[in-house]
Amino acid sequence: MSSASVTRRPRNARAIALLWPVCLTLASLAALTAATSAARAQTGDSSAKSDDPRSSLAGGHWVDAAEASHNLDLIAHRARPKDFINTDDPGDFHFINSDIAFSGHFAVQGNFNGFQIWDISDPASPTLRTSLVCPGGQGDPSIYGKLMFFSVEERRARVDCGTQGVTDSVSADRFRGVRIFDISDIDHPKQVAAVQTCRGSHTHTLVPDPKNPKVVYLYVSGTSPVRPGAELAGCSTGAPDVNPNTSLFRIEVIRVPVDTPQAAKVVNAPRIFADAATGAANGLWKGGSHGNGTQTTNVTDQCHDITVYLAIGLGAGACSGNGILLDVRKPGDPKRIADVSDPNFAYWHSATFSNDGKKVIFTDEWGGGIAPRCRATDPPKWGADAIFTLVDNKFQLAGYYKMPAVQTDKENCVAHNGSLIPVPGRDIMVQAWYQGGVSVFDFTDPAHPQEIAYFDRGPFDVNKLVLVGFWSAFWYNGYIYGSEIGRGLDVFQLKPSEYLSQSEIDAANLVHFAQYKPSDQQKFTWPASFAVARAYLDQLKRKSGLSSDQTAQIASELDQAEHLQKRQQRGALKKLASQVSGDAKGSADPDRVRALASSIKDLANANG
Repeated sequence: MSSASVTRRPRNARAIALLWPVCLTLASLAALTAATSAARAQTGDSSAKSDDPRSSLAGGHWVDAAEASHNLDLIAHRARPKDFINTDDPGDFHFINSDIAFSGHFAVQGNFNGFQIWDISDPASPTLRTSLVCPGGQGDPSIYGKLMFFSVEERRARVDCGTQGVTDSVSADRFRGVRIFDISDIDHPKQVAAVQTCRGSHTHTLVPDPKNPKVVYLYVSGTSPVRPGAELAGCSTGAPDVNPNTSLFRIEVIRVPVDTPQAAKVVNAPRIFADAATGAANGLWKGGSHGNGTQTTNVTDQCHDITVYLAIGLGAGACSGNGILLDVRKPGDPKRIADVSDPNFAYWHSATFSNDGKKVIFTDEWGGGIAPRCRATDPPKWGADAIFTLVDNKFQLAGYYKMPAVQTDKENCVAHNGSLIPVPGRDIMVQAWYQGGVSVFDFTDPAHPQEIAYFDRGPFDVNKLVLVGFWSAFWYNGYIYGSEIGRGLDVFQLKPSEYLSQSEIDAANLVHFAQYKPSDQQKFTWPASFAVARAYLDQLKRKSGLSSDQTAQIASELDQAEHLQKRQQRGALKKLASQVSGDAKGSADPDRVRALASSIKDLANANG
């Protein structure tokens, strides 16, 4: 077994204490933190491991804290640039890092004060290419072609990106919604449009029109209080039985003509929480406790994140009190087709489909990201991931995953943003856990998810909870990029281990995207490659899907075939594919054997 490594970075003189990553509104946070210690004690059978190296790391500011890593190498770190730190008040939450989107060899890292664009041509040595100060949080970016979309929800944000803020309660200068930038000149991003919305944009989901590449839609999830109608016509608040036009209990859909983004506008505000029988807008979870020993769950009047997987025509919405399934085949008019609640969830935060679309992971941001929720006394199903299988477009709970190392009460820790890693034949995800670090886990068997790699730093301050840590950790074209709220940008590379072979890593690295953001989930496909065949073979070895004699013979014949001339190689591979296909009948893992046979056949056909 590969061992975890613990290191201590040299002390940095710039000790910057960061405070308050505003991932939810204050009203939501109050509800999220209402779970009592008595309720925790009733379900406090935590499976977290206090003997894990991550549980006793020495603290320290910046990157001078001790680090623990297991099967994951930190290959680069970059601090936040000067315009994204308030040096007079290092704890100013107006300057925190948020999410990441990718385009070519650039990574756009959001920040509550604007965004940074990193050149990641050499992932081991990222360089800051440009940045743009444009205050307003939440700083959630996505990219389509030359356009970059940017979520804004704070009342201080201005239409002109000014830093002076807005003091009036109603102002034509205020901007809350989605900004649109032209980034065709990467060194000079230019705002070309800005679409106002009633609750601002906490996050947004990019949804390309599958029938028209010149049109994209944005599903806007707003979590802030509704702005006054005097500031933006049509906005109003209140319960839907009193005010049927309330801006609560809905999302907003923006249509963007790619060639004329200045014409972007809100075209729909679907009430995706409505009761199917009565049409009542508040048709899902009404908020509150599920019973003795359960979480207090937020009312379903908003979505925090929506992930759309156009390849299967579905979207998964993490919508405060519920997880929902959407039919997005008509992207401008999403329809809810299923929903689920969970007594262990406080706030449904984000969603990820498995590559085959048969599973959905939902995260619970218990405590809103600002509280320590990975202590020994915290229940393992609270602040965790819930893994559901999809059967006839209905959710079936299969299991839970929570980062397994105990963290201190000085470390904010809870499930947050992540993405799939494209290992063929397996469901593997990398995920951020704030000060719980980065965790990589396998959920191929959803009832028994298993951590296979991690990286973590000690607490920022051993005397008080200072709210830093990883906002997101995303795989992109062979590397994992972590957006650290206070410390900056981290780049990681997976290491082979007993859980993940070099061939599996090599196969994953064959998948490349031109542009990528996990909420616009794209299907992984693999080219014909010996690495893919060997990845399946390594999995059969690991799980004894075939006998050791069978796997040794297949490995030998693959090695021999790889060194043959093209015509001879094709014949040898066709013969081997047929042989392996026949082995499926007596296998303990026939589906994986057939996948191996198919990958060998693809290799043969590639030589045809």
